[in-house]
Amino acid sequence: MPKFSRVAIANRGEVAVRIIKACEELGLETVLLHSEADIHSRAFRMATHKVCIGPAATAESYLNIEANIQGAIAMGAQAVHPGFGFLSENADFAQRCEQAGLIFIGPSHQSIRTLGDKVSCKALAKKAGLPLVPGYEGADQTLQTLLKEVEVIGLPVIVKAAAGGGGRGMKLIRQMSEAAEQIESAQREAKSAFGSEIVFLEKYLDRAKHIEFQIFGDSTGKVMHLFDRECSVQRRHQKIIEEATSPSLTEDLRRKMGEVAVTLGTLGKYKGAGTVEFLLQDGQFYLLEVNTRLQVEHPVTEEVLGVDLVKMQILTAQDKFVWNDNEIRIPRGHSIECRIYAENSYMGGVPSTGLLGTVHWPEGPRRRYEFGFDKGDTITSHYDPMIAKAIVWDESRPRAIEKMIRVLKDSTVFGVHTNIPYLIEILSHPEFIDGTMTTRFIEKNFADGLKSKHVEADRKKLSQEVYKKFIAGGAGSGVTASAATTSENSPWLSHWRGI
Repeated sequence: MPKFSRVAIANRGEVAVRIIKACEELGLETVLLHSEADIHSRAFRMATHKVCIGPAATAESYLNIEANIQGAIAMGAQAVHPGFGFLSENADFAQRCEQAGLIFIGPSHQSIRTLGDKVSCKALAKKAGLPLVPGYEGADQTLQTLLKEVEVIGLPVIVKAAAGGGGRGMKLIRQMSEAAEQIESAQREAKSAFGSEIVFLEKYLDRAKHIEFQIFGDSTGKVMHLFDRECSVQRRHQKIIEEATSPSLTEDLRRKMGEVAVTLGTLGKYKGAGTVEFLLQDGQFYLLEVNTRLQVEHPVTEEVLGVDLVKMQILTAQDKFVWNDNEIRIPRGHSIECRIYAENSYMGGVPSTGLLGTVHWPEGPRRRYEFGFDKGDTITSHYDPMIAKAIVWDESRPRAIEKMIRVLKDSTVFGVHTNIPYLIEILSHPEFIDGTMTTRFIEKNFADGLKSKHVEADRKKLSQEVYKKFIAGGAGSGVTASAATTSENSPWLSHWRGI
């Protein structure tokens, strides 16, 4: 039976914090494999041990397989958790961990090659007779062949990276005149994000909903599903809000899609946490891809089912987790997750960087926050701008929506702009409230972000007075009250909470 007492974390931000907390509960030490840019982060302060694996550039740190391996070994780790993104779906990394005597907390490298590679996964699904979106997954990756296949499939067509997900390496082709440029752009982005420029093509379904099923393979190889999540609210193919369970599924659809998810996981000899993603349109569902890793949105599943997927991952890697056939798993209530980004929603989502001031997440029953940065930390331009996730649970979907809006309104983030006002507007939209939104919801309703709001004169005056008192109370700050009130960087003069 594999045993380990020290886990290296090949990731950063809130997911690194999430893994550290799970390890602490299991009595395990942690090693944070971090870049030079991440020394001012919550995970850096929390980890038992730290080792710098390279500069800020991801290719030289978080995507550098040998740097991660050597860092883990140097600090005496016996296992590696890849989190999500970066090397989490890289079969070469999983295999290299094994060769170096490290336990990879995730599926085997063979399963990653079979299911994590989108082309290989579709070939397996096709052989098993599972429903697929029409497309091209061939080995011939020349531009000439790909352009020909776009014409065969018929516009619109979406180009996707074979080696990864999360919206990276994904481009939409609506006109043949832009096809070559979009394909080459997708290949470059895929190479940069995942180390492979291989892409595949799919018919773009323009009225589809994005539904995914959480699967989990235990220590014996038995694969089960932990029900579904609704992930249709996306911007540029990047999820923003996720829910469990989906309001879009009938019980019959839920049963059929769950059976397909388990079948695919079983065929791929899957072990650990993974996600099978589908597109649903006009009552028909199609297999989209399999993510051979933990998902960003895993907390909503945990909330409705009362499980801990990260601890399950770690225990499975130690051959300790086995499904209990007598346990009945039924989703209860409804959970929603919002991704909070450092960006300016009034400028089309332009990333916002800088030093974080006061950060406050409001406490309350069944409210959960996963965040990687505290007051005094720096949000840089090197990585994904997500700084936190807010997760709520309530007894029904309408009440969960109301709770999330309240949570967002009461959340405080100084120092950088956030998308909190954007999230509140989305949650308040009629299409979201009635659950009819599709993957084009943002494109149709919030393509340009939010329109600037006029701040009433009395509110602006009050903000100025409060900020004057705030600065005046800071002895030795070297900043005068009059200077403070005219500062363009003053968080008190900006619409930072969207209220």
